[in-house]
Amino acid sequence: MKHTNILLFPILFLLCGLLLTNCSSVKSEAKYPTGADRASTNDDIYAKSPSIFGKDGLSLFGGNKDEEDNGICVNSYLWRASLDTFSFMPLDKADPFGGVITTDWYSPAETLNERLKLNVLILSKSLKSDGIKVSVFKQQKSGGAWKDIAVSADTERQLENAILTRARQLRVADIES
Repeated sequence: MKHTNILLFPILFLLCGLLLTNCSSVKSEAKYPTGADRASTNDDIYAKSPSIFGKDGLSLFGGNKDEEDNGICVNSYLWRASLDTFSFMPLDKADPFGGVITTDWYSPAETLNERLKLNVLILSKSLKSDGIKVSVFKQQKSGGAWKDIAVSADTERQLENAILTRARQLRVADIES
């Protein structure tokens, strides 16, 4: 039994080696440009060949290299406008790199049995209407417990429009100064 295992290992090793060498059976010869090739095409043989990822290559952790890099990965006008628009509400979390603003629960003085919470997502580096998403959560106190209330999509859209209006004002102020 011991001898068959000892003989089996070299045979398997040899078979694997033969299989792997057959995988690279396509043989091609390198073709170097001749003087006639260079003269006819006027190409620089040492020029960088085009990439399938475009002129600037593949960028995994950064955006367009021509854009201003201020450390924030979202539109700065939308970010500042969101903070300005909801400055009366207490902040729970604010992540400028991910473009997420979450407020804590807020109860207006006139309706103490209702409270609101907002999630603001900045989805784009450019200032455009689909670059922001606001989610509103509303609760009402009933019998000592908070119960969720549905919020209309129109309310969320109005808040998004308020942010966009403020972002445009900030941009115009930057352009004029």
